[in-house]
Amino acid sequence: MQAIIHGTLLAFGLILPLGVQNIFIFNQGAAHKKLIHASPAIITAGICDSILILLAVQGVSVVVLNFEWLRSLLFIIGFFFLIYMGFVMWRSAPEEKGDSQKQFSARRQIAFAASVSLLNPHAIMDTIGVIGTSSLAYSGQDKWLFTMACIFVSWAWFFSLALLGRGIGQLRNNKVLLKRMNQVSAIIIWMMAAYLILNLF
Repeated sequence: MQAIIHGTLLAFGLILPLGVQNIFIFNQGAAHKKLIHASPAIITAGICDSILILLAVQGVSVVVLNFEWLRSLLFIIGFFFLIYMGFVMWRSAPEEKGDSQKQFSARRQIAFAASVSLLNPHAIMDTIGVIGTSSLAYSGQDKWLFTMACIFVSWAWFFSLALLGRGIGQLRNNKVLLKRMNQVSAIIIWMMAAYLILNLF
């Protein structure tokens, strides 16, 4: 039970702060008329987080990130991707409710969700440094329970975030609110990119 509580609280603490991944999932929930249209983004983000958590607990990623050049490469790739992601969010124009799923097709949602999950150096470092290190306190069944608790929180959070976005999206009577939300999201993403490159240098 201690391992489950520990994993749950730790995962919530890591996933709760505003990040690119959270912004993208929320926006997809807000942009689509039905939650199922945002499911490709939700499922992809959940799978990517599950993979990162499993790798962190197994210690595979710790070995890889011991190479300083690889860490720097991840930060540089992440920086340019965040800049690009910000431009996409800024320029994305909300469609009419009946056609909103055209804004991000299932394939595009999968690509973007995977990118914001796997090309985000801070997310990788947090997963490896915090969850991976914390898992060392457990072994056997407790380690498995700790891992599953972290993964469950991740999936539950993404579904809840998209559901919240959808609820807010249903409140709008025109496209102005969603457009402003996208622009605020873009600014936050650019700020994260600047913070990322400053950390590198």
